[in-house]
Amino acid sequence: MFYKDERLALFIDGSNLYAAAKSLGFDIDYKLLRQEFMRRGKLLRAFYYTALLENDEYSPIRPLVDWLNYNGFTMVTKPAKEYTDSAGRRKVKGNMDIELAVDAMELAPRVDHIVLFSGDGDFKPLVESLQRQGVRISVVSTIRSQPPMISDELRRQADNFIELDELREVIGRPPRETTADHPREREAVSE
Repeated sequence: MFYKDERLALFIDGSNLYAAAKSLGFDIDYKLLRQEFMRRGKLLRAFYYTALLENDEYSPIRPLVDWLNYNGFTMVTKPAKEYTDSAGRRKVKGNMDIELAVDAMELAPRVDHIVLFSGDGDFKPLVESLQRQGVRISVVSTIRSQPPMISDELRRQADNFIELDELREVIGRPPRETTADHPREREAVSE
């Protein structure tokens, strides 16, 4: 469902895509991901959204953020909020849904097709609004994990659903031996 002459934009919910790929047992090669969608159409922008722990001396996601920033991705970040839950567990919250929605609405008049890398059902109203503006929406996530990483409502609303597992050969890297050295291991959790 891609046309070579259509103007494309990618909107990547970082923590959601990371969790979906991890549940399928592979890592995303972002250089290959960008190349794949440049091949599918005229890629205008590739946005990547993530929250960062600013108080850590070293953030394991920082190398990825820097690499993406230097390699054609538009980075949208904000500080993650750290808190302790009622059971005394350290939690991190970093929801980027509003930032993603605002950027998508602003870019809608300039694109034909938006590819949303998220399974978050909160994006259903955004998808509906973009469709009313004449933008086609493809959603990339997975139904092959347990539980599925995409909400049924979002999948039904999208013009096209792309199973992340079917992109594995095109955009995937084999998983590392240990996850402790993975730069995305402590990605902020969207809530």
